[in-house]
Amino acid sequence: MLIAAEIMQETPGMYPKVQMFIAGEWTDGTSGKSEDILNPATGQPIGKTPHASRQDLDRALEAAKAGFEIWRKTSPFDRYKLMRKAADIIRSRAAEIAPVMTMEQGKPVVEAQGETMLAGDLIDWFSEEARRAYGRIVPPRMGNVSQLVTKEPVGPVAAFTPWNFPINQAVRKISAALAAGCSIIVKGPEETPASCMELVRAYADAGIPAGVVQLVFGVPSEVSEYLIPHPIIRKISFTGSTAVGKHLAALAGLHMKRVTMELGGHAPAIVFADADLDNAAKILSANKFRNAGQVCVSPTRFLVHESVYQPFVDKFVAAAKSLKVGNGLDKDTRMGPLANPRRVDAMEGLVSDAVQRGAKVQAGGKRIGNEGFFFEPTVITDVPRDARIMNEEPFGPLAPITSFRSYDEVVAEANRLPYGLAAYAYTTSTKTMQAIGSDIESGMVSINHHGLALPEVPFGGIKDSGYGSEGGLEAIEGYLNTKFVTQASA
Repeated sequence: MLIAAEIMQETPGMYPKVQMFIAGEWTDGTSGKSEDILNPATGQPIGKTPHASRQDLDRALEAAKAGFEIWRKTSPFDRYKLMRKAADIIRSRAAEIAPVMTMEQGKPVVEAQGETMLAGDLIDWFSEEARRAYGRIVPPRMGNVSQLVTKEPVGPVAAFTPWNFPINQAVRKISAALAAGCSIIVKGPEETPASCMELVRAYADAGIPAGVVQLVFGVPSEVSEYLIPHPIIRKISFTGSTAVGKHLAALAGLHMKRVTMELGGHAPAIVFADADLDNAAKILSANKFRNAGQVCVSPTRFLVHESVYQPFVDKFVAAAKSLKVGNGLDKDTRMGPLANPRRVDAMEGLVSDAVQRGAKVQAGGKRIGNEGFFFEPTVITDVPRDARIMNEEPFGPLAPITSFRSYDEVVAEANRLPYGLAAYAYTTSTKTMQAIGSDIESGMVSINHHGLALPEVPFGGIKDSGYGSEGGLEAIEGYLNTKFVTQASA
């Protein structure tokens, strides 16, 4: 079997025509509007994303309504079989899909292929959960009474997915909805539409009935402000920035819609005095620069005990300087470009602000070249707390490293911001592991390794990082209503 990089070398420049999927049909839409899709490695257009008109959205809504009536009556076992087939299909196409994702998003093709393969695991996981949406019998107080608790699908779903993981984020929402018996309209990412389109194609080719899954694109605010209040939609799922998430959650709240929100983060990464520094620097640097730092759970504030501060900085800087940055289709590339020019401008602004406040750039700090949207893997030390990068999610390849003296001090800093998505800690002390796991205010805490985002574990945050889960058994609960039925025998 050819790996993705080999296939790309044989068929260079093969980027598919992007279409929407409505009522079981691939369509360009009726608006005639579109926007360019840019290859972030070159900055040049490689395709166009069609925009849905109001007419297209109405078709999608009616299809989702009809699809829900079919899918909710489909047995969990039959849902399971069709979803497992979709999982097999997406895996079989991973080598073809990965270079397409790299062309539109920028990440190294190896990462893109891994994301596509993980989609199969996620679909498999949720397909199994379709068969395990158990109810229960509650013992009654009277002999002639039965009390039943059942789980029912909430109804048609509107989901909004981001550009940084165009398959990973969409597959969680679609699979949870399908497992629960819901239909879904996905508003895919306009900047990275083709890989999301290929995910939907896998479901369609597996035999999921027409109307159960729709894929649309368009101006995000226009699509969300039409779909969310619409009476057909009963559930909202969104992944993206905290600011946009709060707006959409408020809009959903006006109409009492169920909501799952997976929002921004600013993950502390704590390195205690007794940590294995080689292990900490290796794992944290790999996860900091994965996908050029454009990861919601990326470690973003490095808090290192003063006694091991300099040795850790030296190891981290060496790791950053060793990364080969380039076009993700090059098999030797370890970090690709940022997704768009806005991210490059944002990185320059954060670095400049930190330096003006007294921070020191130990590695990187600048954009690379004039073609594409490349930025150097960057390490900044002695960063003051009032620097923007210590308060705003960087969402890029910037690693600010500061020191701490005491346990209480570092816990206070880790919990200082309103975010609470992910947190990391490195220590060899069992006592410290137990304490930090309890004291950190975060939806997810990973100690001495990077163990997040597996299909079978919860994935979600607290505070301004959102609510609800997109992984584990908790994820499907957001797509189910709990119904209590009590009856007395005549």
